Amino acid sequence: MPVTRENHDQGRPDVGLVSGKNADGRPILTFDRDDHHAEGPRARALVFTDPRSRAILPMLQRIAPSQANVLIIGETGTGKELVARYIHEMSDRADGPFLAVNCGAFSEALVEGELFGYERGAFTGAHVSRAGWFEAANGGTLFLDEIGDLPPALQVKLLRVLQEREVVRIGSRKAVPLDVRIMAATNVDLQKAVDEGRFRSDLFYRIQVVPVPLLPLRERRADILPLARHFLRIYGDKASSGPIDLSAAAEEALYGHSWPGNIRELENAIHRATLICQNGHIEPQDLGLVRNHAVDGIELSSGALEDQMRPFIARLLAGGHEELLDRLIGTTVSEAFVKSGTNQIKTAEALGVTRNVVRTYLKNLGLI
Repeated sequence: MPVTRENHDQGRPDVGLVSGKNADGRPILTFDRDDHHAEGPRARALVFTDPRSRAILPMLQRIAPSQANVLIIGETGTGKELVARYIHEMSDRADGPFLAVNCGAFSEALVEGELFGYERGAFTGAHVSRAGWFEAANGGTLFLDEIGDLPPALQVKLLRVLQEREVVRIGSRKAVPLDVRIMAATNVDLQKAVDEGRFRSDLFYRIQVVPVPLLPLRERRADILPLARHFLRIYGDKASSGPIDLSAAAEEALYGHSWPGNIRELENAIHRATLICQNGHIEPQDLGLVRNHAVDGIELSSGALEDQMRPFIARLLAGGHEELLDRLIGTTVSEAFVKSGTNQIKTAEALGVTRNVVRTYLKNLGLI
């Protein structure tokens, strides 16, 4: 049995990754849904239909047998963890554990103990000794998601662990040898963070021995419909009303959407559509998507913003759209999020609100 740490809300021990072919004969990766339920905006399936997606497969196959650290770069929901699991399962470490830890999910006070472990009595509340995620991943792979969220003090300790290949628990003076391959992921520009002094340059170069960039769905559109059909098979099979299919108009809507939430947003749209569609046919309105371009050809003219928006809003009001206000707000926030490079601070500045307000909307939209 692989070595795993006790279950924890923010760390995920070994779960099944299924690799195979989709209906089009292209490679597909998906979590084993019987053993694992992914929460939040993480992607649960990844296809390689688009030429730009297929182009990364040879690179993944080349780097898998090595022990090199890998940095996977991409927006939220693009499939970074799936790629990390794929590399792990093609490596010599496939029989060892794969542990995924979200570095942004712990408070600064807790993250050191979670990663590196602690001895009994090391601090208030440490009633028993506990191994950290590095020790638990010995012999396998440790995936550090959102590594850009690590505080500076932890960056220093992580760098030392990577250099020395050993870890010292909090409250201990004994080093524990490590045999762990590190894969990390980020949805922020780490090079920019280095330039701004928010991320250590030596740690950056240590973890990005092999950078793997993942494109957002809007830049690999040939993957959209195969992914949609994959999720339709999953959720359609659960529907009690019989087979469900996509209308031509629904497929066009899926293909043309910008997908700021990427694969996870697409899965949510298909799941929603299978629950509310009529007569086994999914139409565009069932998907709950808001069009990201001028509606019915309306062009915004020069002048005050309110004057520009009035004819646009009037046309929408006349159309009888459901949940119009929520959908308008959601589209505005998601578009600002994409345009700002998924930077929450820049999104808040563009919208003229606080970051806390932006985070609330992004959470409600499933984008973070």
